[in-house]
Amino acid sequence: MHKNSWQNRRRRRRSHQQNPWFRQQGSDERGNLVAQQSSQDSGHVGDDEAPSTSSGAAGSSSVPDLPGYYFDPEKKRYFRLLPGHNNCNPLTKEGIRQKEMESRRLQLLEEEDKQKKKIARMGFNASSLLQKSKLGFLNVTSYCRLAHELRVSCMQRKKVQIQSSDPSALASDRFNLILADTNSDRLFTVNDVKVGGSKYGIISLRGLKTPSLKVHMHENLYFTNRKVNSVCWASLNHLDSHILLCLMGIAETPGCATLLPASLFVSSHPGDRPGMLCSFRIPGAWSCAWSLNIQANNCFSTGLSRRVLVTNVVTGHRQSFGTSSDVLAQQFALMAPLLFNGCRSGEIFAIDLRCRNQGKGWKATRLFHDSAVTSVQILQEEQNLMASDMAGTIKLWDLRTTKCIRQYEGHVNEYAYLPLHVHEEEGIVVAVGQDCYTRIWSFHDACLLRTIPSPHPTSKADIPSVAFSSRLGGFRGAPGLLMAVQQDLYCFSYS
Repeated sequence: MHKNSWQNRRRRRRSHQQNPWFRQQGSDERGNLVAQQSSQDSGHVGDDEAPSTSSGAAGSSSVPDLPGYYFDPEKKRYFRLLPGHNNCNPLTKEGIRQKEMESRRLQLLEEEDKQKKKIARMGFNASSLLQKSKLGFLNVTSYCRLAHELRVSCMQRKKVQIQSSDPSALASDRFNLILADTNSDRLFTVNDVKVGGSKYGIISLRGLKTPSLKVHMHENLYFTNRKVNSVCWASLNHLDSHILLCLMGIAETPGCATLLPASLFVSSHPGDRPGMLCSFRIPGAWSCAWSLNIQANNCFSTGLSRRVLVTNVVTGHRQSFGTSSDVLAQQFALMAPLLFNGCRSGEIFAIDLRCRNQGKGWKATRLFHDSAVTSVQILQEEQNLMASDMAGTIKLWDLRTTKCIRQYEGHVNEYAYLPLHVHEEEGIVVAVGQDCYTRIWSFHDACLLRTIPSPHPTSKADIPSVAFSSRLGGFRGAPGLLMAVQQDLYCFSYS
């Protein structure tokens, strides 16, 4: 009887092996065991063993895509994607993406170090430009513009040596933002202090000459624990005599707009005396702008939540204009009595400063973006305006027809407040993306000329701050780009 039962079990086992359904079930069980073994092994994977890339592996036809698992083509095995909390070494999608970005950044930096000259377009070099100019194929304007583009594409990164009376502070304080003045011989800086808060300084760029790039940092004891929402140079006593800052409120201290005399740091104008701080209680200011228009002399504007305030510094008189959204960007026109504003709703409108507070029809121009506007720049002839938003869109608008005439592709932004730099004299547009890459476009045809990676690992807290000028260091200076990231300052000059 025992012999018959043993033979019956053997027949059933043989029939199961011949049945395709049971074969598939067994292979699935073996696959689950392999996945479980891989997931157990992934808990012991360190940072040095983490996969460097995930593209092209999971989506390939030879390797199936398993939900919750990541296939490393180098190790040829699956790793379990952990949720990212309560794990010693979690392998998450964010971590994989960060490592991919870091690998790409290091590769671009290596290419920049090896390649002496970068060509923005095919057949775009100095000899071909000169030959076309001699043959009459290029007029003087086109030749100068293309020559500028060629020089921009050949800029090389050099570290700037910063001298200060407190070298220990330079090693610990991190750059938050930099802002060049009109003549590009001074750089206002906001630095994040290690213990918390911010402090200000002015860097003199007059010593910024090759081959020894040395600048001096002038600091002041003025310190604040409030966040700086916006900053611009102000011309009260003379050109760029003050710095206008919008400070966010904290606890029981309301927000304010502060006029900070530049003479507190360094005297750059004959007869300058150390001035005093001048604060205006303006809570919740997102943006600010100083007026150089003679019809709004000694005035500055602040963009608030659903309101715009125009304040006269001397008389204290204020004009208030109600809006339907938060005002994140502002700029005064120089010739026309207009104040352009960019809103969180995506609307761009101009305020006619000759209208009264409650008068109707004070919106002179209206443009629309699909996302929150972070920067508006009026061009020299005041017939065009360039704006960028939180969707990474950069558009050039014709103010006469209120139509977009050009769009600049490649900018990366999702939610950050990022400035836009337009330089018509050099014919370029500069913007730093949320991915920490600095991109330079041709102003005239929106061609992407250069993509500069950050010298430091990419991080949301370490987005570079840049300043471009045709005359770095003053009227005798050369064109170039300054980049501040973490504790370092870099110069990309024409050479």
